[in-house]
Amino acid sequence: MLNFENVSKSFWTGTRRKVILENASFSIRPGRNLGILAKNGTGKTTIINMMAGLEKPDDGKIRRRCNVSFPLGFMGGLNTRHSAVENVRYIAALYSLDPDRVEAFCRWLCDLGEYFDQPMGTYSQGMRARVSLALMLAMDFDLYLIDEGMPTTTDIGFNRRAGAVMRERFQTSTLVIVSHQTDVLEKFCNAAAVLHDGKLYYFDTLEEAKELYDYAN
Repeated sequence: MLNFENVSKSFWTGTRRKVILENASFSIRPGRNLGILAKNGTGKTTIINMMAGLEKPDDGKIRRRCNVSFPLGFMGGLNTRHSAVENVRYIAALYSLDPDRVEAFCRWLCDLGEYFDQPMGTYSQGMRARVSLALMLAMDFDLYLIDEGMPTTTDIGFNRRAGAVMRERFQTSTLVIVSHQTDVLEKFCNAAAVLHDGKLYYFDTLEEAKELYDYAN
């Protein structure tokens, strides 16, 4: 589905070379929802961005044999000066989807009323989270990427609707979550990996990954 082949990635911080990945090879397999545990500042977002194609590796190959989502948590495609309806229609057009269908789905799921037609810069964090999640769920991807857990909202109705859609989507797709919190992964993942000192250690169970993560930190 998605393969990293001898992938390396690093950054120059101004004083030293910070290694994110060093000669890493692993595969994301269909139906195996993967959680990647890593401390803040170790490169979680960089890895998820490389999976999405937003960043390139320094060396090695990343092969995508599936339809990969943008990372949930990545707001680079949303313009806060524009309304939610303008944003979702623009993103729908980028993905060659029917803007009317995507807008209708997001309006239903978000249930923001007249705010859906107002600039997103006026939204609360929870309202932006609704739009971000709704936009991702409006599209059918083989592989969904989530950076640092699901966006949070206190709206019970939205959580119920979004939860039902996610359960349906994840029956036929695969999920990758990167996070520094183990409890986030327990809800969705049946395989796990630990990012530590530029190495990615893959495990078949979350329990094994948690043991290494706790020991390393």
